[in-house]
Amino acid sequence: MSLGRLLIVGAGGYGCTVAEAALLCGWNSIAFIDDGFPALSWSGHYDVLGDSSAIARFASQFDAAVCAVGNNQVRKSMIELIEGAGLPLVSIIHPRAYVSNDAVVDAGTTIMAGAVVGPYARIGKGCILNANATADHDSEMADYAHLGVGVAIAGTACLGEGAWLQAGRSAGYGVAVDDWVVWK
Repeated sequence: MSLGRLLIVGAGGYGCTVAEAALLCGWNSIAFIDDGFPALSWSGHYDVLGDSSAIARFASQFDAAVCAVGNNQVRKSMIELIEGAGLPLVSIIHPRAYVSNDAVVDAGTTIMAGAVVGPYARIGKGCILNANATADHDSEMADYAHLGVGVAIAGTACLGEGAWLQAGRSAGYGVAVDDWVVWK
């Protein structure tokens, strides 16, 4: 099944990872927007069309967009540009991730290979669950929160808006992480 044309904002290493997952999900045409343009005009197998100021200009050429920028504040601002351009925001869930049928995943979230989202977990808009990350049962990730590679949040843990647990960190049962906090 072909899902059409996908615009990915962020052409770095994570963007290429999201592009690979998108292809596995059925997207058949991918291009990037990145603020490294024009020095960065090619990423992996894909064109970089312009910087973030070009999102609105290219919006009509794509069926949907996702933001693949690791920095939570920048991701939030890029998602606002995507939505402002009227381009539908989609989530990319790698086919080798597990998301419970009882979980809720909002638009613009990326969930990579090996990630697990347990029953009744709530994942907000524009979140990242990187490779092998776990959001256990009844956990919550507010908009723009980010779990790095291999990070786990236990049942009933709650990440505030833009909270980021980098690789090697975890949050135990019932732990709350405040908005925009970065655990290194």
